[in-house]
Amino acid sequence: MHIIIEKGLESDIEELALLYDDLNDYLARGENYPGWRKGLYPIRENAVEGIANRHLYVARASGKLAGSIILNHEPVPAYHGANWGIDADYSEIFVIHTFAVHPAYLKQGIGSSLIEFAVHYSINEHIKSIRLDVYDHNLPAIRLYEKSGFTYVGTVDLGLGHYGLDYFRLYEKLL
Repeated sequence: MHIIIEKGLESDIEELALLYDDLNDYLARGENYPGWRKGLYPIRENAVEGIANRHLYVARASGKLAGSIILNHEPVPAYHGANWGIDADYSEIFVIHTFAVHPAYLKQGIGSSLIEFAVHYSINEHIKSIRLDVYDHNLPAIRLYEKSGFTYVGTVDLGLGHYGLDYFRLYEKLL
């Protein structure tokens, strides 16, 4: 399968919103590893904001939108107390947000390609590390991050317990 990863455009917003809805519907029917909920996260506004800020990238497989990832310099507050592998300003660090793969493309290498892209893009931008958080029950994502060379840093509470999402693992990949 030929996968192209490129910066998201305004013309991608509706397709991204559909990807998020399709993914949340799929997760609601089975094991909801990330704990995402339709209408809460991810939603169309995440795509609008990611594209407006030029931080959102899309993966296309045979011309169809198959996944997306946001790379920015914006950590959530819980990151500040973590014992990261490198002490650097967030202008030198990318944080992964809203990493999503359409259910029709799961287990087809889209997620791995997006992570690989994030690493190569970060190196080209002279970024020192990539950081992310993942719900501690999201085993498929945890396996992908660890297979991709991310190191477990610690577990934090992101304040999402009222959604049943008590703890998140922090990961970092030093570049």
